[in-house]
Amino acid sequence: MNHADHDHSHSHGDPSAVRNIRFVFFLNLTFTIIELIGGAFTNSVAVISDAIHDLSDTISLGISWYMEGISQRKRDVSFTFGYRRFSLVAALLSGLVLVIGSTFVFVEAIPRLFYPEQIDVSNVIWLALLGIVVNGFAAFRLRRGRTLNENMLALHQIEDVLGWSAVLIIAIAMKLGDFLWLDPLLSIAIACWMSLNAFRRLKKILLIFMQSMPDDVDILAVERLLQSFPPVLGAHDTHVWSLDGTHHVLSTHLVLEQTLAEQELVDLKARIRKALELHDIDHATLETELQGEKCQLENCK
Repeated sequence: MNHADHDHSHSHGDPSAVRNIRFVFFLNLTFTIIELIGGAFTNSVAVISDAIHDLSDTISLGISWYMEGISQRKRDVSFTFGYRRFSLVAALLSGLVLVIGSTFVFVEAIPRLFYPEQIDVSNVIWLALLGIVVNGFAAFRLRRGRTLNENMLALHQIEDVLGWSAVLIIAIAMKLGDFLWLDPLLSIAIACWMSLNAFRRLKKILLIFMQSMPDDVDILAVERLLQSFPPVLGAHDTHVWSLDGTHHVLSTHLVLEQTLAEQELVDLKARIRKALELHDIDHATLETELQGEKCQLENCK
């Protein structure tokens, strides 16, 4: 007796993610233009460098906005699990841009440890304050999101908040004394911190693409949960993976003590799926076998 059943009632993404990214895209684009103009007026290479970095962020946001929109589409014959992983692709690209941007900071900052430059301190302070407010609000908006795409983009904005905070501190210090060397030193420290976080997020994204077990799922606890529903005696060949870091998929074989009537089997699967939602599993494929029946899959465990 083999019954393969699939859960067909799923949500198809988080529309708020698209709204968040769209809002931050236009906010970031506007501020990038202000930065470019401000950098020219203050004769600050640091501000212009940050503007170039913000321009790369804006490009990442544009890609992410487009990809996040695609990820909301319902599944079809081409993508039978849906388009959610397009959001992951955007997060991957954003992470790579973040690493490239940090590398650019290293290249610009290291020489300035030895050859610091003067800047228009007063105007830089005002630009820094504006940068902290704008990028801080953008980071807050994105951090409230649930997708890895939003979280990766939030890292971009947090980097900019830290960068502008460093610029503000340096500008104030320069008003008090000769501390030009602090500018490149803090920039290097921030770039190191952001690179480390970006690599951690990229590792998580790659593990999802490799269909590793989600961090927030305990497969032994899941199998114990499955066995707690009479007349289920056990579960085997259980697989759990994630589509995008927030929506998980499960397939398993349930061993039944006795044959169930059709409606009883439907009710059993409905109860199990409801319980699996507590483990963030919103797509479950449940196949049933009778006690003593040999699993027909190769390497079935």
